Amino acid sequence: MPEIIKNGRIVSDDWQVITLPEGETAATIALPAGRVIVPLAVWQTRREALAARIDLGEIGVWLDGTEDPLAIAADLARLPVVAIRFPKFSDGRGYSSAVLLRQRLGFGREMRAIGDVLRDQFNYLKRCGFDALQPAEGRYSRPQLEAAIASLNDFSQPYQASVADPKPLFGRLSRAA
Repeated sequence: MPEIIKNGRIVSDDWQVITLPEGETAATIALPAGRVIVPLAVWQTRREALAARIDLGEIGVWLDGTEDPLAIAADLARLPVVAIRFPKFSDGRGYSSAVLLRQRLGFGREMRAIGDVLRDQFNYLKRCGFDALQPAEGRYSRPQLEAAIASLNDFSQPYQASVADPKPLFGRLSRAA
């Protein structure tokens, strides 16, 4: 079973991220049994057919940085996990999607960063509201993941406000008069 970083720890992951292979469509792709995270297109096309599985907590949805999180707003209460795919490390649109999901839409369940997720970004991903980090398969060994956990706390007191720290530094610290 693959391993991910979740809530600052390395854990085994029983979710399978589904992608659309070339030649497959959202309507025809075969979904395996068990817990799967499907692309937004599959969710939109087969939402009613997947209703029983979502009630069992077996279906999550992933979004690309180009896809609007508002497309799943009506379903957020039902989704146990929402993932945002980073197609390359330099594409920062997923950060904005995470903040929108957490702050404006009030999503309180697992939010996962998938794809080209690098150790240098882990702290920032956490501050934007991600609680699970799933780098590309084979990207990091177990010892590298263990070392990466330390990077989640690289900065003890960040200046800016974030999902993790809603007040900026000057609002979190009190000064003697």
